[in-house]
Amino acid sequence: MQTTFGTGQPGKDNTDLAFTDPLTGLGNHRRFFDKVDRLISDRADDPAPFTVGILDLDGFKPINDLFGHKAGDDILIQVAMRLRASMDGHSTVCRIGADEFAFLYPMVFSEEQAAEKSRMLIEILSAPYDVGERTARLSASVGCSLFYSGDETTEILINKAETALYHAKRSGRGRVVVYTREMEEAAKRVTRIEQALRRAVSAGEVEPHFQPIVDLSTRRTIGFETLARWSDRDLGMVPPSVFIPIAEERGIIGPLSQLVLRKATEAARSWPKDLFLSFNLSPSQLVDQNTGLHILAILERTGFDPHRLEIEITETGLMTDPASAEKIVEDLRRVGIRVSLDDFGTGQSSLGRLREFHFDKLKIDRAFVSSILDDRPSEHIIRAILAMCEGLGMDVVAEGIEEEAQADRLVQFGCAGGQGYLFGKPVDADATLGYLRDSYRGALRAKAI
Repeated sequence: MQTTFGTGQPGKDNTDLAFTDPLTGLGNHRRFFDKVDRLISDRADDPAPFTVGILDLDGFKPINDLFGHKAGDDILIQVAMRLRASMDGHSTVCRIGADEFAFLYPMVFSEEQAAEKSRMLIEILSAPYDVGERTARLSASVGCSLFYSGDETTEILINKAETALYHAKRSGRGRVVVYTREMEEAAKRVTRIEQALRRAVSAGEVEPHFQPIVDLSTRRTIGFETLARWSDRDLGMVPPSVFIPIAEERGIIGPLSQLVLRKATEAARSWPKDLFLSFNLSPSQLVDQNTGLHILAILERTGFDPHRLEIEITETGLMTDPASAEKIVEDLRRVGIRVSLDDFGTGQSSLGRLREFHFDKLKIDRAFVSSILDDRPSEHIIRAILAMCEGLGMDVVAEGIEEEAQADRLVQFGCAGGQGYLFGKPVDADATLGYLRDSYRGALRAKAI
């Protein structure tokens, strides 16, 4: 008798095929919806709780890109086999997306039990996978929701599980989150911000602000970092720490970044020609091979000299897709754009990245600068970074300087560039022009004396 792993049912007819994922043999999203629909119907008169969960593989795309799609398919088949083997006779697991699986636990009645079962699945999936003569490792994130009321539909339950998964992914890899009502309110707020941000980007309402970067020895301004600022008529001032991650996650970061860069370069054209403009790229932009073309098109449109532009990228951004990031970096440097590694010391990349990517500048993270006066390890780390950059021929800027004593200590260590509230907070284009006029007058007075 023919059997197919993953369904637990002998044989298949054409109807079965419509409910089966052809790669893994598990049920597909139609099978999963049908199973949950039936369970809700069975419990209509006595709505005893049950658990729905969605499991998403962390970091599958980079592994897929590294080993190839055939190896990626082999890994997915191994994942499916492990998940199916972990199910008891009552439970169901289906493949509902490229690297996303859904499970139904009819006999799991509590949030604690749902979390425990989910952690077990993550543990099962963490063992190495055979990929030819090599092995690969994966982690997974899980979001769960529990059925409590006959008013809940399959779609509502899965939407709640997806909301919980979203929170699990945001909090790191290998996490489990069970849906709560607080998450629903948070999800609604995120949706409101997303919709308002889309309107704001379309209407050109997000503005660049500029924070000075100075030569620490002379305190002369040598450039400005561009920072996005957004005030909504209904939401008020929305912090970038709120709207930037939402833009990143909801696919708005590209248009947002292009809008801010265009406005920033238009403003910076009137600055003295020896001042550079620094601009941040997000991790998702480093996997989009059109990023370089978009930047060059904006520079051509605004007439801004590429040699006056610095692009800042983070260690975390590099790790998302190193090959893609390297190509984008090379494309930008080829036309004279300088590339800076931001927030150094807090990300996940190795020192080898500094050799592979040939950065022009490194920015020391504020976490080290803030404790430079009273923490010996921070002092030694900064000294080591400065020595390393001198050997590699890289410029250095220390971020987050707020006290004169911090600036003096950095000068003593040989750090050339600095940035922070001590020298100026981020302000809009008009205020930046005022800042430059005041600086120019101050320089003239100093010369006269």
